[in-house]
Amino acid sequence: MIAFPILAALVSVAFGLHLLARFARRGRWHEGVWSIAMLMYAAASAALALGVADGWTQAEFRAYWLFGAVLIVPYLALGEGYLLLRKRWVAHLLLGLVLVATAWALAVIRDATIGPALAEEFPLGRDVFGGGTAAHRLAQLYSFPAYFLLLFGAVLSASRMRRSPELKAKANGTALIALGATIVAIGSGVGAGFGSFALFSTALAAGAAVMYWGFLVATRR
Repeated sequence: MIAFPILAALVSVAFGLHLLARFARRGRWHEGVWSIAMLMYAAASAALALGVADGWTQAEFRAYWLFGAVLIVPYLALGEGYLLLRKRWVAHLLLGLVLVATAWALAVIRDATIGPALAEEFPLGRDVFGGGTAAHRLAQLYSFPAYFLLLFGAVLSASRMRRSPELKAKANGTALIALGATIVAIGSGVGAGFGSFALFSTALAAGAAVMYWGFLVATRR
């Protein structure tokens, strides 16, 4: 099953570099933010693969938790905000908030105490950091609100589509991006809850592929 986080990392790298190249050519903010999000996804998936393959180091688990469990969904939601919000200054304000939140999360996870559960093959954040600690709660504090913003963006784009048929591609693409994030959220949550690395890693790969598909649909001419 270790092939699935490796596949998730490869798909995410391809997606992130594609976005980065488009951002360099066109200067579209949502593509730049999404490139950061998907490269984070790749880093988290690679850390997961390495940790399961030959034993976790503290650096690998901190990177996996920071980039995967905490930051990926807020950056996906921010990119969707740049795609859909008509007032650019609002998106810039959200960017500032996300950057501050990123710095705080980095400091908390960097300084968090790592417990003996790290020796397990597939350790959970609540066991490694301790249930209820700041590092453990960051995943819920950041990812849950951002996930619902992703869903709200999909509904918003669908409502705009009724008034502007030329936005149909954006509506369909953002819906697929939200679906990909949902696959990751549900699959990883259930997989972690039951200690199933197979379900967890499959959801990572499938979610990355669906999000990439959504981006291609949202940005096609």
